[in-house]
Amino acid sequence: MDKTFNDTESYISSFPENVRLILQQLRSAIKEAAPEAEETIKYDMPTYVQHGNLVHFAAYRNHIGFYATPTGHAAFEQQLSGYKSGKGSVQFPIEEALPLELVKEIVRFRVLENKEKIQKKKNLRVCKKGHQYYKSSDCPICPICEKESERPESFLSFLSAPARRALESKGIGSEETLSQYKEKEILQLHGLGKTSLPPLREALSKKGLSFKE
Repeated sequence: MDKTFNDTESYISSFPENVRLILQQLRSAIKEAAPEAEETIKYDMPTYVQHGNLVHFAAYRNHIGFYATPTGHAAFEQQLSGYKSGKGSVQFPIEEALPLELVKEIVRFRVLENKEKIQKKKNLRVCKKGHQYYKSSDCPICPICEKESERPESFLSFLSAPARRALESKGIGSEETLSQYKEKEILQLHGLGKTSLPPLREALSKKGLSFKE
């Protein structure tokens, strides 16, 4: 379409009455499924945005094009199998009734998908060693660093995960550093109990070290 539109209303108004009715139905279904989405024009098509593009639609001579990104269409491949489709598009024939309930399902899926993406970005962390990881709990330890600490030669590998995290959060990664602490100081760390002391004493002893008196 050669004409440029500033809003969805002017876009829909440019078509014959029978097409306008179909587009209004599609528009209403999208807005019902994504009431918080922003309605705008992108790529010369009505577009709905919520944490990124959700869906687009456009009218052509014989069909309505509905675009819900490749992931949106892949998730509903079976339900859309009766329509001519592309990687991220589907064509609804103008002479057929729109599958409005299916459209709503797809839009809700896209809303959830975009919300999950934005949450994942918020949880992205970079540790002091430059490792990127997604924070999934209140644990401040990078899981990559934690895995590296599980090497057999490290005394930390013989401890439980909570005990390892407690020591690492205090910067205790070697027997030499551990020997600078008293036993009672170690026991005050969350995740370490009296059962942790024997293996720690043994690890220190192998290095000719001991807890601080």
